[in-house]
Amino acid sequence: MAGRAGAPYAVIDVRGEWLLDPDAVENEVMGSKPKFWFRQSDAQGKWLFKYPIRRESGEHWAEKIGAEAASLLGVPHARVDLATFRSVPANLAARVGHRGSVSESFTEEGVDGLLHGNDILHLIMPDYDTKAMRFRQPHHTLNNIWLALDEAFENSVESAAAKAQFAGYLTLDALIGNTDRHHENWGLLVSDDGSGLRIRLAQTYDHASCLGHELQDRRRELLLAEGRVGRYAVGAGRRGSGGIYWSSDKVAPSPLNLVRLAAEADAYSEFFEASRTRIRELDDNSLSEVVDRVPDGWMSDVAREFAIALMRFNLSQLREILR
Repeated sequence: MAGRAGAPYAVIDVRGEWLLDPDAVENEVMGSKPKFWFRQSDAQGKWLFKYPIRRESGEHWAEKIGAEAASLLGVPHARVDLATFRSVPANLAARVGHRGSVSESFTEEGVDGLLHGNDILHLIMPDYDTKAMRFRQPHHTLNNIWLALDEAFENSVESAAAKAQFAGYLTLDALIGNTDRHHENWGLLVSDDGSGLRIRLAQTYDHASCLGHELQDRRRELLLAEGRVGRYAVGAGRRGSGGIYWSSDKVAPSPLNLVRLAAEADAYSEFFEASRTRIRELDDNSLSEVVDRVPDGWMSDVAREFAIALMRFNLSQLREILR
């Protein structure tokens, strides 16, 4: 597309010989999308290739744009690139095609492992359902997450830093409309350097469920033409609820409304100070740039227009909420 700012994002062409387990192009343990691990060379880290859940879905470009938006907000995030893998198994080819996204593992380099949110919450709430209710777990509340972070860190300074970082994740979710912050999509990195355990909040990851990735272009066109992007953003419709509950209600608030509730509550407001600064300084044009750098053929023109309109609406709302 002519006039686009910045070079198009690179696309990694993943080779079959890079796969760590050639027979594992199936569902990985976490998540529902076909995926596999690979390593380009012994000197490089491990990467996860993920297919979109269906060929026409925009989860690959949503994942990439989400990571770039995190950079704009100064939010620590997993590195993401667009990628292709030509050797698609016959049972997947018709459904997913050969395009996807790749994310670099952050559980190497001396890190022993990632403890997911569900397991962390189970430590403070023995009755917490860690498996059966991943997406609609009413006890996955912001208050319980805060209690878990208090329990995980040795002192209030470390806990406060983790909460401020997590508030950045919530702000990112609100900006891009990420509805998938369920209890396996955040966690703690645990390492042992010989002098004792070190715990820190993991980088944010898995942002494929954002920016209207699931919509068909005719639906995007209708929402744009009727001026209803804002209604979509604040949660009108079945896909509007997020993964974190405000209280043990039947429906979780949208990412934007969760930030609205948290920013107005004394227990959470102070942890949004860094986010307030970032949102105030964020240039609207930078949102267009991170979308426009998606290469031609990966994203339709109306999908670009909708993603930009959605983020600009969310940014205007966040400036009011976090002023």
